Amino acid sequence: MEQVTELSYALDTFYFLVCGALVMWMAAGFTMLESGLVRAKNTAEILAKNVGLYAIACVMYMLCGYGIMYGGEHPYLPGLSMLTSADHSLTDVLASGGESYYSKLSDFFFQVVFVATAMSIVSGSVAERMKLWSFFAFAVVMTGFIYPVQGYWKWGGGFLDQAGFMDFAGSGVVHMAGASAALTAVLLLGARKGKYGRDGQVNAIQGCNLPLATLGMLILWLGWFGFNGGSQLKLTSVMDANAVALVFVNTNMAAAGGLLAALLTSKFVFGKADLTMILNGALAGLVAITAEPLAPSPVAATLIGAVGGVIVFFSVLGLDKLKIDDPVGAISVHGAAGLWGLIAVVFSQDYAQLSADHGSDWGMFDQLGAQLLGIATIAIWVLLTSGLVWFVLKKTVGIRVSEEEEYEGLDLVECGLEAYPEFRPAE
Repeated sequence: MEQVTELSYALDTFYFLVCGALVMWMAAGFTMLESGLVRAKNTAEILAKNVGLYAIACVMYMLCGYGIMYGGEHPYLPGLSMLTSADHSLTDVLASGGESYYSKLSDFFFQVVFVATAMSIVSGSVAERMKLWSFFAFAVVMTGFIYPVQGYWKWGGGFLDQAGFMDFAGSGVVHMAGASAALTAVLLLGARKGKYGRDGQVNAIQGCNLPLATLGMLILWLGWFGFNGGSQLKLTSVMDANAVALVFVNTNMAAAGGLLAALLTSKFVFGKADLTMILNGALAGLVAITAEPLAPSPVAATLIGAVGGVIVFFSVLGLDKLKIDDPVGAISVHGAAGLWGLIAVVFSQDYAQLSADHGSDWGMFDQLGAQLLGIATIAIWVLLTSGLVWFVLKKTVGIRVSEEEEYEGLDLVECGLEAYPEFRPAE
């Protein structure tokens, strides 16, 4: 019996670590997607932002984020511990009685790459006009404090979890939170020069490398199997193995549904297959299914993803009408589609089982209320706290480069080198 328990412990830990590595690889996906959708003169700065934010997220979540997110006892008040290793034990535990657990260190690793994902969402939205060091300063606060607090309210056993709010792998906790932080930044930052005309005209600013952007989307698609699949937490029982298989299939089908829906919508509205909309359609499908990839059938998951693909298409156009400049469409992909994913949870639940779990008659409107509570809580918390941080940065060190620096490109201004020096015209 002990050998079987140790084997389960080892396999569940290994599965958790592999899924975490897949999610870490999503950092490459965000980096390639964003660097392909910005202009060549801003590519090196985008690369620096993405690798820098990942390292900041890892350090800040180790120092305080994990302790805040999983160290609290009160439903509303998260933990206040500063050092993860000291205040939240990460020693490996094998429970008595034959029950196996994965290594707590593997849990920390899996959670820390989620934090980096949330911060990566902000990077693309503020591209081509934000100061690099102001962005890094915000990353410190976002990954060390803002994200962990709202994460505690759901995944740390806080009041959202107790209220029945469902968010399997983070349509709200990760994606909508990242989009909310990005929205506040964009509103304070303003649009890129030349993006909008005086008569309300929207001028498209095309990225420099669409093959690279497409590669980034496919890397994210691959990483999402770890993102959603790892959130099942275990693999070694028959029930868990079947659940993981369903999560993988539903994740894949939602991405396909989102891509095809965005493709068809683009053809219907523009008369052409807009590649950027197609890429964001696939990502919107992935974000939408992340809230609940286990309950729907594969057909239902495809439809959930398809609705996400349509939503992101019109969200991108709508934000441009409002002169909210998001170079990569991240606010629409992670915010609008994340919101839809949280609502879609309501339509895929077994309410007889939920009633038994809650010890009361739990119906669709009860679940809808719980979802709306979670949506409002995450949005309000992140909008207010991130808005405050951005405002302080704007009034102190500034958050936007000068008009001349923006024209010259952030590669030379912030990094002192260019990603594509051979493309620069001869002096």
